[in-house]
Amino acid sequence: MNADAGNGAAARFKLTCDVGGTFTDVVLAGGGSIAIGKALTTPERLVDGLRAGIDAAAGQLGLDAEQVLARTDLFVYATTQATNAVLEGKTARTALLCTQGFPDVLVRREGGSMHPYDFDRPFPEPYIPRRLTFEIPERIGADGEVVTPLDSEAARDVVAALARRGVEAVAVSLLWSIANPAHELALGRIIEEELPGVPYTLSHQLNPVMREYRRTSCAAIDASLKPLMQRHLKEVASELRALGFAGELLAANSLGGVMPIEDLADAPIYAVRSGPSLGPIAGRAYAGAELDESDVVVCDTGGTSFDVSLIRDGTVVTTRETWLGEPFEGHMTGLSSVDVRSIGAGGGSIAWIDSGGLLRVGPRSAGASPGPACYGRGGLEPTVTDAAAVLGYLDPERFLGGAMRLDLDAARRAISTLRGLGEAEEAALAVMTVANEHMVSAIKEITINQGVDPREAAIVAGGGAAGLGIAAIARELGCRRVLLPRSAGALSAFGGQQADITAEAGRSLFTDSATFAFAAVGAALDEVDAELERVGARLAGANGEAMAIERFVEARYAHQVWDLEIPLAGERIASREQLDELVEAFHREHERVFAVSEPGQLIEATYWKGRLAVSPAKPSLAGMAPPPGSVPRQLGERSAHFESGPVACPVYEGGTLPPGFRLEGPGLIAEPTTTVVVPPGVTLTVTGLGNYLLEAA
Repeated sequence: MNADAGNGAAARFKLTCDVGGTFTDVVLAGGGSIAIGKALTTPERLVDGLRAGIDAAAGQLGLDAEQVLARTDLFVYATTQATNAVLEGKTARTALLCTQGFPDVLVRREGGSMHPYDFDRPFPEPYIPRRLTFEIPERIGADGEVVTPLDSEAARDVVAALARRGVEAVAVSLLWSIANPAHELALGRIIEEELPGVPYTLSHQLNPVMREYRRTSCAAIDASLKPLMQRHLKEVASELRALGFAGELLAANSLGGVMPIEDLADAPIYAVRSGPSLGPIAGRAYAGAELDESDVVVCDTGGTSFDVSLIRDGTVVTTRETWLGEPFEGHMTGLSSVDVRSIGAGGGSIAWIDSGGLLRVGPRSAGASPGPACYGRGGLEPTVTDAAAVLGYLDPERFLGGAMRLDLDAARRAISTLRGLGEAEEAALAVMTVANEHMVSAIKEITINQGVDPREAAIVAGGGAAGLGIAAIARELGCRRVLLPRSAGALSAFGGQQADITAEAGRSLFTDSATFAFAAVGAALDEVDAELERVGARLAGANGEAMAIERFVEARYAHQVWDLEIPLAGERIASREQLDELVEAFHREHERVFAVSEPGQLIEATYWKGRLAVSPAKPSLAGMAPPPGSVPRQLGERSAHFESGPVACPVYEGGTLPPGFRLEGPGLIAEPTTTVVVPPGVTLTVTGLGNYLLEAA
């Protein structure tokens, strides 16, 4: 933070938060300054942890949560509530209404398996069980013509029976409803009449794609989340209003942006994977300001998970292949979202010895309660954070800026339960090494699989545990430069400060490069623009925000399966020359992703979409830079253990190091929300914005 209490007392604020599995992060921006608060998440009542985080940030300005909220114009809320509900099976009891003869869309998925020769693995269960899947007599053809009229009486009987089965939500996904939605709309009216107050989702309204599984899975997940998320978001809004907040309330979405909280309540599937989607937005902002590499890997190491994403040529990579759980065995959202790969390897990940005597780390986490053993809250199992404490990386008196004291004896006892690994320090070093290897594998997967050489990319690292092992990870990857922002401990929450208000709309329309349907494509894009302009009219202009629409097509080589997203160079494709440019862009992208292209081959286009971005005011990245004339403050020395053994490391207080300050490893930087470990052979330099640039030999 770079402001005094006087500035804070008069400022108007923008406040963003990320409610994670272990910590709740808060970023407060206003008056040219940025303050970060961090508090343990309170699963039984999330608002309590949120208020504690706001208090922690507000206290840096001499204020409390109520005073800050009364002066907050914009609040961005991000939570893992929706993701956790799906993964833990705690969603509403949901029914699926489908076309007669097609009840197995969710059962069969799209085929494929990560374990094709493991015949002992049970076949995965569908998201909605067959006992709650009901066939409706009707059929629409691919051309939109009615093949079998909707049997309204039979449909009404089915819907009326749902109440007796205790159904709390309904998903409707009929064959070719994207070509003619009449039957889905009629079923929606029947549900409203027979089950008043029960939320439902119509697939053609939420995700109008051709692929039946993706459209049906999307509708099913969305409907199942509505009772939980509508109640949760309403409670959050009510609690914030009770604390004095009267500004605009937005929520993070999976597109890497934010949206009005009432819109998220209407389509809560956008809350799935929404928290991790903001980390790359912060990474892009920092990389654009401080780095010159075209490819950047963004790593967010929290208490529960390690999230990795990719920025290519200044653009955050997105995907429609978002699986909740293991690919082909989990459940696909089917919507565009930031491409974030997550593994269970955070600070709270539990280390254990398997039946073969091998050390494992994760995916199970100690979470916020009881948390790692060193938290002193009853945790007994060894975690990555306990290993870092044993190795001397963490200051037990200054953890979370002194808000929490660590119990080093408890950490040593927990680590010592890992039999056969030597002394506590040796075992702790092994835990850190295994955790880092998991993270290296995740980074290689997202980079190499997309045609990016990690040796030629830079890393932007964030998360409360980011600074503990990122230098070792970069060295293993052969990546020379790592940027660790001062806001790293709350990277996703800071991404909310830099995010646009976003929305997406699309239309399915099949055509190819040989017989391109210029008029039909133009009409589809007209509909997309009109839908997004209606959304933008509600959001833009009130505070001087600018509105922009980008347009894309999903295309593939003829008879192939996987589509690539290609941006359109202009608003429309009105001539053969513009079509040729689009075809060439597809060939280039295919070459980059798959290392092969087929010039002259027929291109098929399946889906046309637009992405709306409304840009609210964003705080300066210099808001956390040390004040002019800062003098480095050394807090002393501490023995830290590396592969070469114990070394006496100087410890510096973060925020006192002026731009240009240089530290030859080994050394430690103590920030209130993270610790930066500089191993031997690594150099740390403070950038012009006060961030930390790590460079390995």
